[in-house]
Formats: sequence, structure tokens, C-alpha cells
Amino acid sequence: MRFVLPSSHSTHGVCGRPGQLLHSVCWKCIEPDTTGCFGCGLFLLSQCEGSSLNFGVRWQKITIVGVGLLGGSIGLAVRKNRLARHVVGFVRREASIADCRQTGAVSHATLDIEEAVSGADLVVLCTPIGQMRSLAEQFVHVLKPGAVVTDVGSVKLPVVRQLEPLIANAGAHFVGSHPMAGSEKAGVHAARADLFNCAVCVITPTARSHKPAVRQLEQFWHAIGARTIKLDPAKHDALVGFSSHLPHVVAAALARRVLDPARPKEQALLCAEGFKDTTRVASSSPEMWSDIAVANKRNLARAIDMFIAELRAFRFALDREDARALTKFFDTAKSRRDAWCAARQTTTGR
Repeated sequence: MRFVLPSSHSTHGVCGRPGQLLHSVCWKCIEPDTTGCFGCGLFLLSQCEGSSLNFGVRWQKITIVGVGLLGGSIGLAVRKNRLARHVVGFVRREASIADCRQTGAVSHATLDIEEAVSGADLVVLCTPIGQMRSLAEQFVHVLKPGAVVTDVGSVKLPVVRQLEPLIANAGAHFVGSHPMAGSEKAGVHAARADLFNCAVCVITPTARSHKPAVRQLEQFWHAIGARTIKLDPAKHDALVGFSSHLPHVVAAALARRVLDPARPKEQALLCAEGFKDTTRVASSSPEMWSDIAVANKRNLARAIDMFIAELRAFRFALDREDARALTKFFDTAKSRRDAWCAARQTTTGR
């Protein structure tokens, strides 16, 4: 992406590249389709590790429905960057209110979903996918006219189909989101204000989406550090079926099989860093991933079938002791991953 300095604008702190902070400049994007521009024409590059942005108050009230790892991280980032006067969290348990207070993830937490959502300019659903519709039905009647509602779910098509008309009938606007950031850890105590720094956030507008609402949502994710791309909900689900959902299934299968108590007791002692890295995401929430698997079952099944075919091809070469085919298998994997890592380093610094 190329940037030029405009002739005059008020100053902002802007991150030029990971780890570098440029002060007192505004950048004007001359390739707006790359990651999107603000409605005012200014493009403030997303914050990366080592940077600090101060966008100023843009929303009066942001509500986070479900203050766990992602919801808590959003709250911390919003408060750190002073993007809203009020950051309210809806939680289900009294103990969670104390957790929110302790971590500072929101300025106010409540068990009353109507109180949480009433008057909010932006509502972010951070609950399991299967709970989103029922929760939306509980607060839709108190939505502020023109409010923007989004989510952080890992599957988009069923969520968009359920929530877009429901929210539209209340005079508000739903646009789906999926920040490609997270951790195998859960709960607000695992939340981090920098979780979204330089992460890709997929926004999934439809033909019915309110364009100003889409732009507001892009601004929001940029303001807490993410880089945004737009995808059709169905295309998003097909792609994450391979890149996110399949790896979770593979990690879980490895952990189940290799760490089965029926295996020799020495087995676990021979699991080193490679096994730990490969199976890290198997420690994620079982309930959440069961929910995701069912919601994206068709795409996940297709990804599993293709993965099994890959393993069968490897097994065929192994049975034949075909060293050339086996070397090609590993060489192709290495070159593709190395290229991906290099591109990721260039764009994110990680």
C-alpha cells in the first residue's frame, strides 16, 4: 500500500509499520480498496505491535454482549483508545460482573440485557453462535434507531440470515464480523487490549447491508488495531472451514488419539514442543467448537474429506516406500508455509 501526506489535516498518532510510531501526521490512502478508508477521506493505518493510537471518542455507547476473551479484549481496546464514553457489558453471572470490574474490560457490567443494549450506538455479540438469535430477540425492541449490530462469530452465513432481517425490522443495521484473532484460553481474565493488533477482521456485508453502517464497522475494527477485508458470508464460511475449523478438528483428533490413557504410559513423555504446538488449539472451549462445527458442517465436512484424501495419498506413497513422492510431499508443504509466513511477516510484523 502507498501513502501520501495530505496538504493539511489535524494530527493523529499513526503506526507506519509494526513497532514504529509516527507522530503528528495524517496519511491519505490512495489505494482505498486495499483496506478501506474512513468516510472523511482519511485513512489511519491500523495500530500494530508497539504503537498507540488515540482516535478520540467516536461512539457514545458501545455494548458488548458476552464479556469473555474476545468481548473483554474488545472492551479493553475500546477503553484504551477512548473510542466510546460508555462501554457496557452484558454477562450472565454475578461473578462475571466482579471479573469485569477487576480486569477493567468494561466501564459497567450488568445482568440486564435491555439495560446493556438500550441507547447503544454499537452492539457487539461475543457469545456462542447458537445463542445469538435468542439474545437478539431479547434486546431488539430496545435498540437505538440506526444502531449498528455486529458479531465475532466464526461462522457467518447462518448468523447473517438470522440476524440481518431481525435487526433491520427494529430500525437498526446488522453487519457480520469475524476477527481472525483469539487464543485457546477463555474468559475475560485472558483478554488483552492488543489482541486485534494487525489481525485480519473479515466483514461480511450483503446486498441488503446499510453502506454507512459497513463503513462505521470498518472504522471500529481499524480503531482497535485490525485490518479489514470484505467477503461474502458463504465464501467466508467455505474458507475458514479449511483454515480455522479443520485445524481445530485435527488438533483435537491428535490429542484424543496420542494422549489416550490406553496408550503406553511413556507416550506422553515423548510428546515434545512439536506436539504441543500442533495441538495447542485442542485446549479451546469444547462447547464453542461443537457449536461452530455444527454451524459450518457442510464446509467442514468437505475440508475433512480433502484432508483425508491428502493422508491417503501420503499413506499410498509410504506403503510403496516412494522416497521421491514423500520428499515432494514435505517439500511442497515447507515451501507453501514458508511463503505464507514471509507474506504474513511483511503485512503484520509477526
